[in-house]
Amino acid sequence: MIIRAENIEKAFGNLKVLKGIDFEAGRGEVVSITGQSGAGKSTLLQILGTLSTPDSGSLVIDGTDVLSLGRNALSAFRNRSIGFVFQFHHLLPEFTALENVMIPAFIAGKSEKEAKADALALLKTMGLEERTGHKPSELSGGEQQRVAIARSLVNRPAVVFADEPTGNLDSVTKQDIHELFFRLRDELGQTMVIVTHDPALAHMCDRSLEMKDGLFI
Repeated sequence: MIIRAENIEKAFGNLKVLKGIDFEAGRGEVVSITGQSGAGKSTLLQILGTLSTPDSGSLVIDGTDVLSLGRNALSAFRNRSIGFVFQFHHLLPEFTALENVMIPAFIAGKSEKEAKADALALLKTMGLEERTGHKPSELSGGEQQRVAIARSLVNRPAVVFADEPTGNLDSVTKQDIHELFFRLRDELGQTMVIVTHDPALAHMCDRSLEMKDGLFI
C-alpha cells in the first residue's frame, strides 16, 4: 500500500470532523472521496497530504511514518513524494507556465537544466508545448489547471491529492481533465486520491468512497 491511514480523528473545538477514519490506497490506484459539504472530505485530504495533523491515528505514505517526522523532514518528504492539485490553480502570476512547473523541482534541489527538461516533458504531455512561455493570465482555465497538474507531477511523487480539481471548469474542459488524470496514471503510475462532487469523475475511478458525518459510509 502506498497510503495506509488508521483511526484518523480530527476536531475543531467541540466539532469532531473525523471520527476514526481508516483509508488505504495501492500503487497506481485512483480513489475518489465523495460526500456532502461538511462531511470531512477536505479535512481528510489535508491530513493524508500532510498539510494538517490529526488529533490521533497513524499515517504511513510510501513506507514512511509521516506523523513521526519533524517539520523540515516533513516538508522535504512532502515536496518529494506528494503532489497537490486544487480547484483554484494557485499558479504564481508573475511566472510563465514553464517557470511555475519548475518551482517544486528547484525546491527539491534539481539543477536548472534537469528541472527545465522535466517541466517541458510534462507540459508537452499536457498538450501545452506551445504555451510554455505564457503567464497564467494568458491561459484559459483548463490550460491553467493542466499547468497545475504538471507542477504537481514534476518531482514524480508517489501520490497526488486533488481537491475538486475540475470544480471550476466548464463541462467540456472538465471531461478533458478527467481523462487526463487517468492517462497520466497509466503513463506515470501515480496513486491519486481525488475529492470531488462530480459523479462522472467519481464513476471513472478505480474505487469511490462516500463520507458522511466524519466517517466512510
